[in-house]
Amino acid sequence: MPKKYHIPIKTAEPRYHPIGKYATVEFREDCAGSCKECVKKKCIYGIFGDNYKHASTMSEPEYLYTCQSCFRCVQECTKGIFSRVINPEYRTLGDEYWKSDIIHRLWFQAHTGKIPVSGAGYRGPFVAAGFDSMWTDMSEIVRPTRDGIHGREYISTCFEISRRVTPLKFNADLSLASDVPPILELPIPLLFQLPETLILNEQILLSAARAAQILGTLMLILPQDYTESLHPYANSLIPCFTSKSYKDYKRIILKSPAVELEDDPNIEKTITEIREIKPDIFIIVGIPLDATAASRALDLSYFDVDTLHFYADEHGKELNTEHPAFLKEMIREIHLKLVDHFVRQKINLVFSGGIAMAEHMAKSIICGADGVIVDMPLLIALECRLCYNCRNGLPCPAKIDHPINPEWGSQRIINLIGAWHNQLIEVMGAMGIREVRRLRGEVGRSMWFEDLEMESFGPVFGKRKIAGIK
Repeated sequence: MPKKYHIPIKTAEPRYHPIGKYATVEFREDCAGSCKECVKKKCIYGIFGDNYKHASTMSEPEYLYTCQSCFRCVQECTKGIFSRVINPEYRTLGDEYWKSDIIHRLWFQAHTGKIPVSGAGYRGPFVAAGFDSMWTDMSEIVRPTRDGIHGREYISTCFEISRRVTPLKFNADLSLASDVPPILELPIPLLFQLPETLILNEQILLSAARAAQILGTLMLILPQDYTESLHPYANSLIPCFTSKSYKDYKRIILKSPAVELEDDPNIEKTITEIREIKPDIFIIVGIPLDATAASRALDLSYFDVDTLHFYADEHGKELNTEHPAFLKEMIREIHLKLVDHFVRQKINLVFSGGIAMAEHMAKSIICGADGVIVDMPLLIALECRLCYNCRNGLPCPAKIDHPINPEWGSQRIINLIGAWHNQLIEVMGAMGIREVRRLRGEVGRSMWFEDLEMESFGPVFGKRKIAGIK
């Protein structure tokens, strides 16, 4: 049995005190002052250690970054002077999709590499838009060997971005007659791509490239961002070209394991020319996730392409339409289109846009993706607040545009992906699945709100006039 995939998690302290969800409110004039053990010292998560300096300098409020909402401190205070309120600055993080709770969790995972938990449980709506209208099946969670990250069972998260040959042909002596192309396998079903519309500098690129190399995955990069300092990470970089620009970067192509080409009507000719430069290179084609995506995927599946990359907008929505569908519906449509034409096994599908949490990776694969591409969370791991000041020409409050230590930045990203990997393993273990490739398209291991609603209430009330969730 091969060695288990291991991610080297190590605590990476934030540069600035993070914006916590909760602030403390204390009526200290009523404090007894005689308690043998203050409730702050009893906190099982030890979150008050770094906040005592606020008490000594009277710089209230205390923003509790790692508070798990168990409320033990509030309940056990003998004088009842201790309470929690939501930090008003916390509500300003992100937007309607990249919510403050998501950013907060990503910060915590980048800091500690641990899976976030909440002592007060989930307090959100029963169902919401997008991935929040889909749940995963945990029916195998009671089995004692399904212990996920704790060790007794081997769970593989490997996937390929290389084209597969189907069916295999054999000679009379049972030797392989088919020409099998080279295989490019990654140990985790995600790739990197830094967002172009936010802050991007050499230190950020180095941080992400170094993290990709340590994790064993790949990062998509524009050729103009491919500086000399990135050459040591060439085996972990996928340069992105158009049918015209690739001719100016032949040296980069020769160093790279794969390239991504922007889709166009002459893509087949471009693929042939790139294969002449480097015959064993892996080809990815980038395609906008719009109404033509499924039919275009079918057309390209007959070309000499290894992987198709479909990109949605940053909220995971379909492009170029007035009423966009969400990512999970579009993944399902493309996957089933290829299944219906018996070509799904030949080619790989990866998707980007709106992948904000580990559960989004698992749910995308259940819908039919082979893997996902992570973009915005990479910057959030570096303490980005998604305030979008940079888009408006305003200074970054987290000073991401200032020089950062690439070792620190890469460790933050490694911690984040380590926490995501552990969550994927936990989900797969709870489903009784030991191979992430078996999870692809396995919608029987999921529950969709629309289907449950129709099954439960359809016979009584009929079908919704406006389908989906607003």
